[in-house]
Amino acid sequence: METTSKLNPEMETVAWGAFFILWGITSLATFLPAGTGAIGLGLIFLGLNAARLYRGLPVSNFTITLGILALVWGGLDLAGLFLRLPFALPVFPILLLVLGVIVIARPLAGNRN
Repeated sequence: METTSKLNPEMETVAWGAFFILWGITSLATFLPAGTGAIGLGLIFLGLNAARLYRGLPVSNFTITLGILALVWGGLDLAGLFLRLPFALPVFPILLLVLGVIVIARPLAGNRN
């Protein structure tokens, strides 16, 4: 039986490989609708955590959050809701700001206990 210290990095390596394959496919296949890459990324992150849970490994709340955000972003992009807004919404910079706040706030909130 494989140890946790060996299995978790192997699973992360597979997820990174799937991410790069998805990125290549979405870059080459320009006929795919908008949002396909984000939905795929969300499925990769959530699939990684489902595999971790199945193997009895601790899941990552950060990649679960990223996976859900990517699915929502991709779903809205696929539905064309960003295109119907009367103004340009800088979605990616907003997501980067939110993620940065989450990354900074988690250790600060943990120090209070």
